[in-house]
Amino acid sequence: MAAQPPKPKTSPKSIKFLFGGLAGMAATVFVQPLDLVKNRMQLSGQGSKAREYKTSLHAVASILRHEGVRGIYTGLSAGLLRQATYTTTRLGIYTVLFERMSKPDGTPPNFFLKALIGMTAGATGAFVGTPAEVALIRMTSDGRLPPDQRRGYTNVFNALIRITREEGVTTLWRGCIPTMARAVVVNAAQLASYSQSKQALLDSGYFRDDILCHFCASMISGLVTTAASMPVDIVKTRIQNMRMIDGKPEYKNGFDVLFKVIRKEGFFSLWKGFTPYYARLGPHTVLTFIFLEQMNRLYKVYFLDS
Repeated sequence: MAAQPPKPKTSPKSIKFLFGGLAGMAATVFVQPLDLVKNRMQLSGQGSKAREYKTSLHAVASILRHEGVRGIYTGLSAGLLRQATYTTTRLGIYTVLFERMSKPDGTPPNFFLKALIGMTAGATGAFVGTPAEVALIRMTSDGRLPPDQRRGYTNVFNALIRITREEGVTTLWRGCIPTMARAVVVNAAQLASYSQSKQALLDSGYFRDDILCHFCASMISGLVTTAASMPVDIVKTRIQNMRMIDGKPEYKNGFDVLFKVIRKEGFFSLWKGFTPYYARLGPHTVLTFIFLEQMNRLYKVYFLDS
């Protein structure tokens, strides 16, 4: 029997985790304002209130007018910590499992296996990243409240310390279940559809494995992910931002959020903020995978092939 060809050299697992986190953090620097607008739009018109923001552009103009240019980057420290925890874990686990499930000749896993790997990686990453997610939601939503109701966190570490001290350490994992559910949907859609789109583009013969291909695959992936994950995302946002009213939480669970949003705000309110969500998720997906692909390529050139 002929010996099987050796698998191509790959970077160590620690480097995969590191590059995943760095790629996500680098992308967040560019898209944090869109994340802020998305969160404000999802909380706008909560309950039976009139919507504070008519459109995404109205939200941006209002934030700039009332909070200044720096206000657009509110919650950046939480966004970076979220990527350092969530994205590092999910992309690291996805990359490791993807390679393990690939055949000795380098043939990638099929679509359904990619989706399963993506869901596993996403759920694990979401659990690790939930505390930073809670801080991010609260920091980005603070500016829409009257001054006497604002939490006033100065940075993500101040937020985490105060939440622990004032509300208990378990509050850091408030909304963990919908956060993990959203991550399962996002990663099944995003990671699998990215890999599948990239493969289809390469197979078409019109693309090479370069930045243009990564960009097109990422934009397709971002659109699929946005449509699939928005209802779960609005549940997560509402639960993580909720306050106690007369000693009781605003929402009992995720189903209670869905029921109240549909009853009071309409069924299509589950996709409230679709434009900023995709405007944020699309570029973030593009930038994350571009940064990740380029870091992997440079590592291969300078460390594996040298």
